[in-house]
Amino acid sequence: MNQLTVQIRDRGVFTLPSELRDKYDIGSGKIYQLVDLEGVFVLVPMIPMVPELAQEIEAIRKESGLNMEELLVGLREQREKYTAEKYGK
Repeated sequence: MNQLTVQIRDRGVFTLPSELRDKYDIGSGKIYQLVDLEGVFVLVPMIPMVPELAQEIEAIRKESGLNMEELLVGLREQREKYTAEKYGK
């Protein structure tokens, strides 16, 4: 196990050593979840779900034979129904 030292700066900011950033492909703009295991911090990469969800929605759309306009109309109707049920509007 390799031990590295980091210093906490203003506002809790610290820099991960480049050795770790390179090893685990940690780069600017990537999102991580910080898990606190009773004082042991674990950095977990968040896997973007948007591309996967978009592919699933597109597959369902094609399978159902809907065009994009029909899909959007259906989504609007569902949103209105949900809003009316939840908020009585």
